[in-house]
Amino acid sequence: MVGSPAASGGTPAPDPADATLPPELAGAARALFGHRIDLAAAYAELLATDGVVRGLIGPREAPRIWDRHLLNCAAVAERIPEGAEVLDVGSGAGLPGLVLAIARPDLAVTLIEPLARRTSFLVEAVDRLGLAGTVRVFRGRAEEAATGTDDSGPLRGDVVTARAVAPLDRLAAWCLPLAVPHGRLVALKGASVADEIAEHAATVAKLGGGEPTVHRCGVGVIEPPTTVVEVVRERVVAPARASARRKSRGGRTRRR
Repeated sequence: MVGSPAASGGTPAPDPADATLPPELAGAARALFGHRIDLAAAYAELLATDGVVRGLIGPREAPRIWDRHLLNCAAVAERIPEGAEVLDVGSGAGLPGLVLAIARPDLAVTLIEPLARRTSFLVEAVDRLGLAGTVRVFRGRAEEAATGTDDSGPLRGDVVTARAVAPLDRLAAWCLPLAVPHGRLVALKGASVADEIAEHAATVAKLGGGEPTVHRCGVGVIEPPTTVVEVVRERVVAPARASARRKSRGGRTRRR
């Protein structure tokens, strides 16, 4: 645990100091988080401590939380309209969804994540950061969120975000059904985004998406700027309903 001389297995415990905001990034952090910079710092410490212990953030990532994760994600806020309903697919440790909720208190954010250990962290983080009024956690896959479950109706958002989840074709298949008509997928991507668009644009169109467009977020604030690809849901293509039954390893079916 945080503060212990060693984590389980003899590994040195995470150091909260790893989450300290580097002085050279302070200006960018203030520009992106405004008066909620202290809340961003509290989340950075959670990532550098509990996030590392639970395997959500690699130990080598802890000293780079601000530039590689928080600022990179917060810059995407400029592509999201005021008061939007945001669904974050494959949220993991809350990137970018929880960062956007911190930077933009006007947003209503749902963090969609299928793995229990990650959703447990997200639920605790939302509570500890005092964000329960604007952020909720949905445990399940994107397909389940789109079609609804026994405990929840179908989810829809004005903007659907994702970071490092999948190639654009699979990402569009998972995320576009979650967007309202003329809503948008806003996905954080890397330098090869142009090649990805060329390869998958036809599939995106079949899924009801418009022409993918690339934007650089945080120009003049962070270096390098964050690259995002946006796809508008121009046509409604109904998703396949998630099966209520699946095959077990023994070949028989079992209920979820």
